[in-house]
Amino acid sequence: MNRIDRVTAILIQLQSRKVVKAQDIADRFGISLRTVYRDIKTLEEAGIPLYGEAGIGYSIMDGYRLPPVMFTKEEATAFLTAEKLIEKMTDASTDESYKSAMYKVRAVLRSTEKDFLETLDNQIQVFKRSRKSLEDKPPALQTILKGIAGKQVLRINYFAQHNQQKSEREVEPLGIFYLENFWHLIGWCRLRKAYRDFRVDRISSIRLSEEVFKKDHPSLEEYIEERKKDKHELVSVVLMVEKDICHWLDEQKYFSGFISQHETAEGMEMHFLTSSIEGFACWFMMFGERARIIEPEALRERVVEMAESVLRKVGGNTVLSNKY
Repeated sequence: MNRIDRVTAILIQLQSRKVVKAQDIADRFGISLRTVYRDIKTLEEAGIPLYGEAGIGYSIMDGYRLPPVMFTKEEATAFLTAEKLIEKMTDASTDESYKSAMYKVRAVLRSTEKDFLETLDNQIQVFKRSRKSLEDKPPALQTILKGIAGKQVLRINYFAQHNQQKSEREVEPLGIFYLENFWHLIGWCRLRKAYRDFRVDRISSIRLSEEVFKKDHPSLEEYIEERKKDKHELVSVVLMVEKDICHWLDEQKYFSGFISQHETAEGMEMHFLTSSIEGFACWFMMFGERARIIEPEALRERVVEMAESVLRKVGGNTVLSNKY
């Protein structure tokens, strides 16, 4: 990127946030702080009303805005691609808001870029997996984001998969993330008095309360980093699976904490890390007739309990062997 383009891009970056740190600019463009200071001085000499404070960053005086900036074809294509992703991977409210924003983006494009996007519009498709979606759910994502920004308590009705129970929760939200086809809300659950991971598609109703919480919570990034350190919360699981069914598990195994596998004379030895013995046991029951649990003992015991419960319900009286 030449210097003129970089200085223009810095100006756009300054307009995008209330305060921008010099180090953020340097990291974005891969330049030194000295070069950042020189580019900022260039903007000031051009009449841009900037003010900065050591240790805080640079800001543009309120009320100053450039006219709409033209987008490149590559940037416009990125917007279009994001529109397709948002349409399939978020709720209706977020999708509607993004489509409204896209009309404004398209409005400032040159004719050639508009034609370019119209040509591509039907050539980009995103297909969802056949899993429960957010289509028939309340507009949770926008409500959650408002709660995060305003530090407002969320009141939700939630269905917990592990015990098949519904409950009402008051949650102080930290953040949201998208992982393996699902949105997750991380928040402080007042009922459990601990941080919890709520799958958004399992929220049947959500309401933003007027209550502003006072508790200081870590950022989402800090929370996730701490979770990575908490290895004691993850349980190592080793299975021996018959080779001819391994292809059945190729997709599912990644949702169950799959780490690695290697072939042996007995079958395929598969290694996992899981935070839920209960959830893993339920998944194992789907193919357990063709597999064996090597470790841990707690998983083996839980699977035996579940299998004996199934036998009782279907009228059997067979005592299970230690096959698992």
